[in-house]
Amino acid sequence: LMRALQGCRGRGVVVGTVTLCLAAGWALQTPRGVSLVVPQPNINATVAQNILLSVEYSCRGVATIEWKHVSSWGTTSIVEWRSGHYVNISTVYKDRVTAFENGSIQLRNVGMRDAGYYFVTVMEEHGTNAYGTIIVNVYEVIYEDLHFVAVLFAFLAAVSAILICFMWLCNKSLHLFQKKTTHKLTASTTEEIELETIEC
Repeated sequence: LMRALQGCRGRGVVVGTVTLCLAAGWALQTPRGVSLVVPQPNINATVAQNILLSVEYSCRGVATIEWKHVSSWGTTSIVEWRSGHYVNISTVYKDRVTAFENGSIQLRNVGMRDAGYYFVTVMEEHGTNAYGTIIVNVYEVIYEDLHFVAVLFAFLAAVSAILICFMWLCNKSLHLFQKKTTHKLTASTTEEIELETIEC
């Protein structure tokens, strides 16, 4: 009877050890919590451009994604949605935001007020959260610079035209001067010939 009990106990220890190892292996292979990747943390855009705030998240359960914008004008909630369930877009961004299943959002027709920090939070139903930040810089197309270039181009064209006219006048004057000099030389040569003829 004692040997039988020891054999059962020995088998129980082996089975328990195997079960524990399998459970530990399963726990290590199964991703726990939520992970979030932000491939492009800095975005430069010009006014009226569309931008993609790209992220990738993964989690075991159902996730809730929330985007907020923080700038010198304050903090604004943009959009919040639960994976596969609902999308709640702020009235400020109603016609300008598209939400994607991977957690990314597209912001259409950006303006100067859209510059700032964009915070994304991915909340798993079991209470694990992941956070990401994207900095957006928005630049204006400065028409004053284009005006300056146009004025500079017009000025250079005018200077070129004046230089061409000046060179033409110089050339004409030189041509007239050469003509007069040639005429004088011809006149003096004729006088010399006449003088020689008279002397003879």
